Amino acid sequence: MALEEGAKAPPVHSADFDLAKQKGKRVVLFFFPKVNTSGCTKEACGFRDSAPKFARKDAVIVGISPDKPEAGKKWIEKLGLPYTLVGDTDHSICQAYGVWKKKNMYGVEYMGVERTTFIVGADGRIEKIYRKVRPEGHAEQVLAELGA
Repeated sequence: MALEEGAKAPPVHSADFDLAKQKGKRVVLFFFPKVNTSGCTKEACGFRDSAPKFARKDAVIVGISPDKPEAGKKWIEKLGLPYTLVGDTDHSICQAYGVWKKKNMYGVEYMGVERTTFIVGADGRIEKIYRKVRPEGHAEQVLAELGA
């Protein structure tokens, strides 16, 4: 069943991040398919370039993908990303958030991440969900939702 706005956010826990420890802050969770791909790089760089504005709004940015944590760490270094990437190799977080979906490319069906962003409020509830995100300009769209 898909999550809805107002629902309690499922746990996100890794070696580098724990959603439960973010109480009192808003958290932007952006789920993306794969590091080092063009769309994902555009989206990640959009959040990177807007990171100071998110910080001024006391919002934490976290990217989540099914990549191994080592791949995420290399990508952080390569792109200079100032936020945490969570490697969800067993897809448990993606499944909990309802973004692990059957996809189709060139007639081939496979399971993968549907690019989705969640804003989790300071109370741990989902404030906003962006489904089937287009990477270009998405960070600015999320910033606008966070308010002035």
